[in-house]
Amino acid sequence: MDQIDARQIRRRLGMNQQQFWSRLGVTQSGGSRYESGRSMPPAVTQLLRLVHVEGIDIAKVKREDYEVLEYLKAHQAELFKSLKKQARSRQKQVA
Repeated sequence: MDQIDARQIRRRLGMNQQQFWSRLGVTQSGGSRYESGRSMPPAVTQLLRLVHVEGIDIAKVKREDYEVLEYLKAHQAELFKSLKKQARSRQKQVA
């Protein structure tokens, strides 16, 4: 995975460290260490990408949602692609 510059993302979003890192369940001091060059665990990197790059509210994601997604991808690939295309189209209309 490419290196993520957490400080740059946080500044671009106009958030302080407390606001930014608390959404990931990371303390401000822990986030500060990551921004200063300490290596982020892969799970934190993925959470950062999901929450602050992809804009996903992880508080709303449920295990069953993920299970349905995985099922569709594995067993109903064409339906998954169609739904994904419709969702993207809808997002563009709203924006």
